[in-house]
Amino acid sequence: MPSYDFALILSRPLYEDELDPLFDRTHGAVTVSIISEPHHAERPGNASCNWTGPTLAAAIMEVVGHVEESAPGVHVLRVEADPLLTIRDIAERVGRSLDSVRHAITGARGATGFPSSEMSTAGHRLWRWSKVAAWYGLDDPQLIEAKPTVQAINGWLALRDVVPDVAPAPEEVTSALSLVIPHVA
Repeated sequence: MPSYDFALILSRPLYEDELDPLFDRTHGAVTVSIISEPHHAERPGNASCNWTGPTLAAAIMEVVGHVEESAPGVHVLRVEADPLLTIRDIAERVGRSLDSVRHAITGARGATGFPSSEMSTAGHRLWRWSKVAAWYGLDDPQLIEAKPTVQAINGWLALRDVVPDVAPAPEEVTSALSLVIPHVA
């Protein structure tokens, strides 16, 4: 089964005492933002992982269930499946050395126009994988599957928040997506 990278945007970060149930359910494969002060609970949280599943939709829905069942009151608001990567992550994905990627970023060797970083955190820049893959001329089938899958699941998450009584069950969404994604991706 393939392995998928994605992030979930949560209604709030998790408290430290909510980590053990999530760790037990996911065997430590999900990394979440945590808080120690109640006034920080007003901010959105996030959960990221690399999860194995038959499809991206199945992997996302499984992790959504784990996160929400592990931390009462936490709801997944949206999903992102185009990960932000460090230089080291990029080097691993494209099969190049760290120096080779650094040279590509600075334009010191070879083609210029490397994508701009999306953000900086703790002094480290992060790049969007879809832009980096396009620059290197790589076709990543998971990115092709990601766009319609994420759009559909984000629509389901929004519907679930607005009118939960009419939102289909996660299994119905996963089943429907497994029928149509091969034709639209």
